[in-house]
Amino acid sequence: MISMGYRQSQCDHTLFIKDFPKGKLTQFLVYVDDIIVVGDHEHEKQILKEKLAAHSKMKDLEKLKYFLKIEVVYSKTSIFISQIKHIIDLLKETSMIDCKTTRVPIEQKP
Repeated sequence: MISMGYRQSQCDHTLFIKDFPKGKLTQFLVYVDDIIVVGDHEHEKQILKEKLAAHSKMKDLEKLKYFLKIEVVYSKTSIFISQIKHIIDLLKETSMIDCKTTRVPIEQKP
């Protein structure tokens, strides 16, 4: 990816970034066997996907829906991310789905 002009992020070494004139940008994030490709340079995103597919078998799932227990929902003007499904799954798994909330997690002694 470096030979294609991408630079590796110093904050997250699984994130690669390529800047273009006029403020355009393409990025990809690698996590084990999952890759997210984002950006506003459509032609570059297509080239990147083709290069990645040439090196390993991959499937383009188009719009991101779920990644690392984060759900992604799109509207006409926004993108919403949430971990509600993950939280509900954890509550079910720990038999705490019907638990009640409290302001103080442990009873305080006077």
